[in-house]
Amino acid sequence: MFLFLRSGSATLIGMLGMPICIVAGFIGLLLLDRTINVISLAGIAFAIGMTIDNTIVVLESIARERQLGKGRFEAARDGVRNVWSAVLSGTMTTVLVFLPVLFIEEEAGQLFSDIGIAISASIIVSMLVAVAVVPVASANMPEGKKKTARLVVEEGEKRPFFLRLIDRLIESPVGRPVFLAVSLAAIASVFIWLVPPAEYLPEGEEAKAFSAMTAPPGYTLTEMNRIALEIQEQLLPALDDEPEAFDRGETDIPALDRVDLIISAGRVFTIAVTKDYDHIDEYMEKINEIYRSYPGMRAFSSRGSIISSNDGGTRAVALDISGPDLATIYETARDILAKAEALIDDAQIDSDPGSLVLAQPLLEIRPKWERLEELGFDARDFGFGAAALADGAFVDEFYTGDDKIDIFLYSEAGNAQSLGNLETLPIYTPQGSIVPLSSLADITETVDAADIRRVDGRRTVTLYIIPPRSIALESAVKQVREEIMRPMRDGGELPPGVALDLTGASDQLDATRRSLGQNMWIAVALCYLQLVIIYRHWGYPFLILVTVPLGIGGGIVGLWLLNFIGGLLPLLGRDAITQPFDMITMLGFLILLGTAVNNPILIVDRTMKNFRENGLGAMAAVKDAVAVRLRPVLMTTATTLMGLAPLVFLPGAGTELYRGLGAIVLFGLAFSALVTLTFLPCLLATLLRAMEKWGARNQL
Repeated sequence: MFLFLRSGSATLIGMLGMPICIVAGFIGLLLLDRTINVISLAGIAFAIGMTIDNTIVVLESIARERQLGKGRFEAARDGVRNVWSAVLSGTMTTVLVFLPVLFIEEEAGQLFSDIGIAISASIIVSMLVAVAVVPVASANMPEGKKKTARLVVEEGEKRPFFLRLIDRLIESPVGRPVFLAVSLAAIASVFIWLVPPAEYLPEGEEAKAFSAMTAPPGYTLTEMNRIALEIQEQLLPALDDEPEAFDRGETDIPALDRVDLIISAGRVFTIAVTKDYDHIDEYMEKINEIYRSYPGMRAFSSRGSIISSNDGGTRAVALDISGPDLATIYETARDILAKAEALIDDAQIDSDPGSLVLAQPLLEIRPKWERLEELGFDARDFGFGAAALADGAFVDEFYTGDDKIDIFLYSEAGNAQSLGNLETLPIYTPQGSIVPLSSLADITETVDAADIRRVDGRRTVTLYIIPPRSIALESAVKQVREEIMRPMRDGGELPPGVALDLTGASDQLDATRRSLGQNMWIAVALCYLQLVIIYRHWGYPFLILVTVPLGIGGGIVGLWLLNFIGGLLPLLGRDAITQPFDMITMLGFLILLGTAVNNPILIVDRTMKNFRENGLGAMAAVKDAVAVRLRPVLMTTATTLMGLAPLVFLPGAGTELYRGLGAIVLFGLAFSALVTLTFLPCLLATLLRAMEKWGARNQL
């Protein structure tokens, strides 16, 4: 601001409202019962650069009035009067775009609303500060001895170089339409070729891995415990290692900060945290290699997510396979698992239930109902007794403070009962006698599934397919749909009665994108209607909104540049930066919709006043608007970009969550400013020249 205004007092006035607006953002979160978290703090950070825009517009207008020779109080009054409609409309568009976000029901909508509330509260207060505090402070601030930057170009005086370029472009009867056509074609190409495939939500930069080893049927808890101890012996030395040792190739396993092993029959589950975040992928490869070294074991590893669950989290293609017959479901699931492994290289694939084979050894206890009736047993009591003697039976629960503790009843064998003892287990009957279990039930050995899972009442197996990070979730979903699900349905490979459905993050991705798209159109309609109300005209609000797609195109180009340049960083010895096109990043389009119109509002508002009220010709009206609004456009853009730049370019914990959003807004606003000073004047000049020829000066 000081570089533009060259006045310490004016810069101080401009900074007055910033702390007030930041506090307003926190108050908005408090009033709507929202917490302070990484996402809401990002909203506050985004608002810092935006809150000063209204102040700059008012302050610059007052300074211009002063240089026209007016006194301090008169300049303050007239300065606010000249731009109050532009300030009001710019603020309301920013606030209105977030209103539909509050009605997005998907979990991503909760994240969107935190950012929207923080920004909206800050922007509303910034408008009040700009029209109330800034004029009063400006009128009462003593004048400095140094002259401020000149804002008025006298008639006949040579215009700055940039303005002369714009004038030449506007006046050219050939260059103007060619520039408009090329600009529209370039933006269309951006939407066609540079829009990346979408992700759902960012995982968050957590150096944590969840790894599961699923055993074939028949592995007992004792056997899995033995295997887990062997795995533990390989992992424990990594707790004492340093990350540099792995980088130098001195150790096979990356240095670990923590490791937990959870053991159950047929499954070993490991949770590990690496000391170096960059080693998490190498650790997952190594733990999978260790798991697969045991014959018949299936390995699955996924990164920890701070937003969603850890069964694949925000990057899992969850495929539900349901039907009436368990054997058919399992056979279909095994077939799809093999197809997915062949289709997506290096994919992590898990299933729920873990085992997809109906060969789990089971002992069935079939009650002798006549004998139970003779002894006064009912089914519930007999089942409870048999369970307590075998693996333990749940009794009740109680609370100690905030901790819930389950109460189980076990025999002397605990939860490690020997199968050979089942027939001789003593049962205490309601009549007071003690009889062996074999006298009350037949015990037969069979095979079946270890778990039976139901979704909406149907037997279901769910496959979790996590593509490598080089493949976006949207691309993986498309591959599964087009190359697995559709051929199986169309080719008759899908057994009768078996249904396939995509759920989890893949389903949420489609639902959230549809909801976001619908709400964006609602936001556009609301912005248009409020511009119509403020300017009392149906026509030229279209001229303001037509710049929005161009600004969004600039945001897409910026995201592409961020990934392209970030991919070259390893050549300089730095870590690569890859920013996925996730749902939080897409929220940048909504923010752009509300903020990218602020600068066009300044140009269109001034042009229409010149053309309709002051009687200037089309060319003169547009050139004057560009000359008068050039500095506030550059100032608001520069201050907003400076506020956003640290969020985009400085690394740190949590930056993965909001870096893409910041990149969309930063590059989108920069491109929107360029559009405002080039494309929009050409469009206005072309339209107003046509209105002059048709004698319809007052129709627009």
